[in-house]
Amino acid sequence: MTYAYIQDVPIDAELYGRILEHLGEEPMEGQLLHLCVRRPEGGLRYIDVWESEGHCARAFDERIHPAVDAAFGGHRPPGEPTVTRLDVVDVRGAAIGVRT
Repeated sequence: MTYAYIQDVPIDAELYGRILEHLGEEPMEGQLLHLCVRRPEGGLRYIDVWESEGHCARAFDERIHPAVDAAFGGHRPPGEPTVTRLDVVDVRGAAIGVRT
């Protein structure tokens, strides 16, 4: 079942870029879409869509958390930003790998 969420993170584009460097170019299994936008009040918002919640959980365990830890110099701040799950009706598009 498709799993999607919004997550607001208190980081800037520079730190986000460091996270991407540590993630590498290899696509993450099961990820259908990752969109990162600036929030007017500061920080960034992620909108992610995965084939399943299991795919997402494995990606966080195996790739995302290690990349965030490395970008923060070894250990990310305690706690995880709040995730707001989205009720998916449909997923379409081909925006994977597009960077601006």
